[in-house]
Amino acid sequence: MRNQSLDTLDPTPRAVLAIGTDYAPGTLLEMHSHRRAQFLYGATGLMEVGTDDGAWVVPPHSGVWIPAGKPHRVKMVGVSTRSLYIEPSAAPRSGSLCEVLAVSPLLRHLLIEAVDVPALYDLRGRDGLLMSLVLQEVRRAAALPFFAPLPAEPRLAALCIAFLHQPDVRTSPLAWARQLHQSERTFSRFFRLHTGVTFAEWRSQACLLSAMSQLAMGHSVTTVALQLGYDSPGAFSTMFRKKLGHKPSAFIAA
Repeated sequence: MRNQSLDTLDPTPRAVLAIGTDYAPGTLLEMHSHRRAQFLYGATGLMEVGTDDGAWVVPPHSGVWIPAGKPHRVKMVGVSTRSLYIEPSAAPRSGSLCEVLAVSPLLRHLLIEAVDVPALYDLRGRDGLLMSLVLQEVRRAAALPFFAPLPAEPRLAALCIAFLHQPDVRTSPLAWARQLHQSERTFSRFFRLHTGVTFAEWRSQACLLSAMSQLAMGHSVTTVALQLGYDSPGAFSTMFRKKLGHKPSAFIAA
């Protein structure tokens, strides 16, 4: 099914519904939730997903698992999506957090095929087998670290959200500590307590998420590196390769 509203299909007595939707570049889906769990795959382009728990970037060849009832917002950067909407009782993954998942070649082809399956498919025929297999592949998909957690502590959350909108690798923990009227040592403990990671780890991850989005929108490596505060494109490329295992140019090509 393509470009159809989930609201009209949600009551269908099937554990899995597959819908393909085309979005104009820059489309923003404001905060919303679904009764069913969702696996959202971008066949093209890149997605930015935000929840109260944090921010995710979903690059090509990846998808995002969204638990049932989880409020989320999505920004599309030239995306044609293939979504699975899954009854909570049939959800192949547990937990209350979103996850970015690697999409294997098999899962990709299953998702492409699934959107041509009618809503009321034959459970015992080919379509039923296809939907059962796609659930198994979502279950076994590997989680990817394209995530920056957001703390529940309101003062720290405000600083983190502002940073995600304008990341700068030169931002120091001392600057944030002063804004919170803390010593740098106290702030370091405070930050880790509320996010589960160090300030340096979180800052690097947030810069990576921004870099992936900007590169996907066509910005040059040099432009992205300087905008994020790196001393040179080479320093930025080193960070990118360390995090993802390949250079920014390879990411752009993909």
